[in-house]
Amino acid sequence: MHIVYLPVYFYWIWLSIRARSLFFFNAANPGMKNGGFVMESKFDIYQLIPPLFYPATILVRSDVPLVEISKLLNAHQIDYPFFAKPDIGLRGSAVKKINDEKELEDYHERATFDYLIQNQIPYPNEIGVFYVKLPGSTGKITGIVNKELVTVTGDGYSNIEELICQIPRFELQITPLRREYGQRLLEILPLNQRMNLVPYGNHIRGAKFTDVSHWKTPQLERAFDEICSQVSGFCFGRLDIMYNTIEELEQKRNFMIVEINGAASEPTHIYDPRHSLWFAWKELLRHINLMYLVSKANRDSGAPYLNFKQGMQEIRNHFKHNAKILKF
Repeated sequence: MHIVYLPVYFYWIWLSIRARSLFFFNAANPGMKNGGFVMESKFDIYQLIPPLFYPATILVRSDVPLVEISKLLNAHQIDYPFFAKPDIGLRGSAVKKINDEKELEDYHERATFDYLIQNQIPYPNEIGVFYVKLPGSTGKITGIVNKELVTVTGDGYSNIEELICQIPRFELQITPLRREYGQRLLEILPLNQRMNLVPYGNHIRGAKFTDVSHWKTPQLERAFDEICSQVSGFCFGRLDIMYNTIEELEQKRNFMIVEINGAASEPTHIYDPRHSLWFAWKELLRHINLMYLVSKANRDSGAPYLNFKQGMQEIRNHFKHNAKILKF
């Protein structure tokens, strides 16, 4: 990651000199802590979103008794299976589908961090939509990524692990999948039966990302501008969306927001295998420049940059918190 981002770091320094702040990203999204770059709470971000746009979600403190979690589940009508994920996340780490009370107990015992429990979203498709809005202008979609999940199809004689190893992208995930599924991977999957092994669209966990920016239409762009205009203080970032059909999404029907990522968002359409490293660099630099322009415009309207002392403390907090998640 750091090798790929090397040119971006140099460009960041140049933009920081122009902004006279290394932490100009703070003003990119005035409604989010640190602009959504580091140490932002996903739960706090959900509170900015109209409730009909996202699934039932609760915040669980790491020190709360398990019995209290059961009460919260009942109160918010969250049923198994559901998803658990760190409130302050790290590129999809420690995200897990929880199928029963035993798995919840195991997750809670291992978690040394606050986490979210979230109802499973019923829609079959997932995309990431990058959205940018300068103050006083109409918001624009700058990229769309389609997410193909880690799914194998049975042939009637190969076990699940053999099916995984037939696909090079999936084979790279064999160690965490063995840890997740254990002996289940030795089961033979019936002919044409599909099994989703990682039920969320994370590139690090094997999902294939394809660039579908050509799906952008005036109707879709207008729909997302109307949606995002209802998210207080959100001007720059990526919305991960689960939906039924693109046509319904254009009409703002049958979709839910998985989460909104702020200033740290990647334009993940760069990970399409058809794209070159040069394409990725061009898109990364383009989006960093857009973040600078949004931040500068928001600062002119009164949103502050982080000062150096605050920014360095938040970076230290970020690395300290990430160390906890990586131990999960």
